[in-house]
Amino acid sequence: MRRTNDLAVLIERWFTDRLMKHRGVSSNTIASYRDTFRLLFAFAQTRLGRSPSQLTLRDLDAPFIGAFLEDLETKRAVSVRTRNLRLTAIRSFFRYAAFEEPAHSAHIQRVLAIPSKRCDKR
Repeated sequence: MRRTNDLAVLIERWFTDRLMKHRGVSSNTIASYRDTFRLLFAFAQTRLGRSPSQLTLRDLDAPFIGAFLEDLETKRAVSVRTRNLRLTAIRSFFRYAAFEEPAHSAHIQRVLAIPSKRCDKR
């Protein structure tokens, strides 16, 4: 029986099956999404004290994602556009997870409800 909280397997399938095979996204998008999750996992290791292989989907809840985005803006001094780009990658993963892990749909919907910040257009 497969574990429902196996985050590593879910992320791997999202990258390989969803993004690469079905969506055919560019290598730049793949790299950007990869970097987002590297930053997220480093933040999780610092904040939760667990390695990325020990994380579950439940660990990545809406308050945690919000704290990650806030950390990007304050400690890494990224722009609102970059913050929104990171949020887009996270949302893309959670939209995929909603279909793959329907038992976590309430948790996933709370993450998907995190709003983008408004920024000035050029």
